Amino acid sequence: MADNKKMVEAITSMEEDFTQWYTDVVKKAELASYSGVRGCMIVRPYGTALWENIRNDLDARFKALGHENIMMPLFIPESLLQREKDHVEGFAPEVAWVTHGGEEKLQERLCVRPTSETVFCEHYADIIHSYRDLPKLYNQWCSVVRWEKTTRPFLRTMEFYWQEGHTMHETAEEAWAETERMLGVYADFCEQSLAIPVIKGRKTDKEKFAGAEATYTIEAMMHDGKALQSGTSHYFGDGFARAFDIQYTDRANKLQYPHQTSWGMSTRIIGAIIMTHGDDNGLVLPPAVAPVQLVILPIAQHKPGVLEKAAELKERLAKVARVKMDDSDNSPGWKFAEYEMKGVPLRLEIGPRDIENNQCVLVRRDNREKTVVSLDELETKIPELLQAVHDGLYQKALARRESMTYTATTLDELCEIANNKPGLIKAMWCGEESCELQLKEQAGVTSRCMPFEQEELGETCVCCGKPAKKMVVWGKAY
Repeated sequence: MADNKKMVEAITSMEEDFTQWYTDVVKKAELASYSGVRGCMIVRPYGTALWENIRNDLDARFKALGHENIMMPLFIPESLLQREKDHVEGFAPEVAWVTHGGEEKLQERLCVRPTSETVFCEHYADIIHSYRDLPKLYNQWCSVVRWEKTTRPFLRTMEFYWQEGHTMHETAEEAWAETERMLGVYADFCEQSLAIPVIKGRKTDKEKFAGAEATYTIEAMMHDGKALQSGTSHYFGDGFARAFDIQYTDRANKLQYPHQTSWGMSTRIIGAIIMTHGDDNGLVLPPAVAPVQLVILPIAQHKPGVLEKAAELKERLAKVARVKMDDSDNSPGWKFAEYEMKGVPLRLEIGPRDIENNQCVLVRRDNREKTVVSLDELETKIPELLQAVHDGLYQKALARRESMTYTATTLDELCEIANNKPGLIKAMWCGEESCELQLKEQAGVTSRCMPFEQEELGETCVCCGKPAKKMVVWGKAY
């Protein structure tokens, strides 16, 4: 089958309308549906299974580093939110408020959790008293609410699901190390499990998290050349500790303020998977998180022995992959299209002639390559092919990013690229916010990050011509 053949007519071509293509994939692959509340989505079983696999992978990584899960309240008193000035100002436009309990007006408004720094700090003030109580390495899996004006499933919704890590440390050095370590966890997860190449770097002060001293980010490039912030890790210093009067007795018996971090990844990473790997036939899922890694399709299943052999293979192969067998009365063509649309990494076809020859056909979703395999070799061949799918997806995404990343040394050059070539732009920056704002106004780009891997592209700022301090990746973003 040719790579450009379109099997699912209900999905708009991404070249025709990328936004509509994305919406079509979300709905047709049954990841999510719209609810009766604006900006809130129903995550359907297939989307939930995908999120569960993401969550389980990340959760295991966190626990291996000593983090513990905790559950904090959904509601935050207004007085608590007000304790950290920069934090409350940063979130004020997005906060949803509860003003009544039943028929009675509340004496104090309750904020519906947009993030949990303040409630964690209230708790830490109660439980941290000595250096022996540190570090505190906590993580929470929950939903949060942010009153967004424009929404799109997974990418930006008023309620979304995520994990938020919140840690406290004796020293600034320990907290900085945690901030960088957790960014590394996110980067490794994206590349090892999601086959998404990312750029690690630090946000500019303009783009950092409200109340943080520094924000680190991983940035991924989508199929249309736009960037997606895929995970962030924040260093707070002792600012929140001072605001919430969190003190501990150190090893010299002196009172000190602990140093804090937070870090998070949300269901928008599902949007990243869709827009990095998807094609005009629908989803293309990385094997590590795919709800179904292998679908078995019996061909001519009405003939004797076909369904029995397919069921036998399902039981056998459940030891090496997440397997589904489709023995419905839908036609083989319908099934091919259905599981292509749902992004299942491998398809196994078996019919009467295959059974006679003790073989089957395996088809990769990423490139539709077909392989005839002996039934005796499946336990070895399937893990090999799943790894090959992962590697193929990663290399394809990396090659796309490299081919759509440009360098600019003048403002005119940057504007010309931004207006005519989708992708990312590397350019030097003086460090002044005024230049960031000018680039956004004139070129429509924002600073995505100051990459850890710096390049010397010149000595002057691309915007103002003053001495440059950092190389920045600029781009349009979701």
